[in-house]
Amino acid sequence: MANEYISKGGIDYAKSILEKALGNQKAVGIINKLTSSLQVKPFDFVRKADPAQLVSYIQSEHPQTIALILAYLDPDQSSSILAALPSDMQADVAKRIALLDRTSPEIIKDIEDVLEKKLSNFMIQDFTSAGGVESIVQILNKVDRATEKTILENLEVQDPELTDEIKRLMFVFEDIILLDDKDIQKVLRDIEQKDLALAMKGTTDEVKDKIKRNMSKRAAETIQEEIDFMGPVRLRDVEESQQRVVATIRRLEDSGDIIVARGGGDDIVV
Repeated sequence: MANEYISKGGIDYAKSILEKALGNQKAVGIINKLTSSLQVKPFDFVRKADPAQLVSYIQSEHPQTIALILAYLDPDQSSSILAALPSDMQADVAKRIALLDRTSPEIIKDIEDVLEKKLSNFMIQDFTSAGGVESIVQILNKVDRATEKTILENLEVQDPELTDEIKRLMFVFEDIILLDDKDIQKVLRDIEQKDLALAMKGTTDEVKDKIKRNMSKRAAETIQEEIDFMGPVRLRDVEESQQRVVATIRRLEDSGDIIVARGGGDDIVV
């Protein structure tokens, strides 16, 4: 609980809350134990800033600096900022986030100092790793479809392999349960039965049930029989079949035949 207080409001806030609840002596003891090992993420003070306001402060910075900041922010906040950046900068920043590994404490501190002066907010230091492909995937999953498409198209020109890796992680086979029933039915019509059976072989009962509910009773029985009689299969073969299903989903999304829910409000249907 103290850890959560610190991450939300800082050490002073945590101390005041704990003092009221437990008394001064116990509060100090808990804080001392935590601060010896606790790390608060870099740019924590930026999390309280309005994304629209933050864009005006950082869009003139070098793309690498912007990437570093966005990698440490919450994906919801980062996606709003990424979408608001100039289109010719978005793919560059996205690529730099994906390729980030570890950054020296000195560089992070310098950037934090500059932002602190600009935003006039309390700063808490921390030096942890951030960025990577999973980081940009989380951000892109929150932006609107138009922004995502622009970034991926431009990024594909710069680095096709990285783009493929990002696409593979943006929508995994298990995410099929998030699709509308009618959209699942459209997807199933475009998938070979052998691929579907192999893909379902290595997934959860929830996913299997969702798929079978969108098939006729006879088709569901047939696909289950094929799964049962398949016997042991290589994990690599299962994953390849799942990727083919995901590729079909993304193709149908690109053509506008189905909707994959994402951030930005552009997929609201009325």
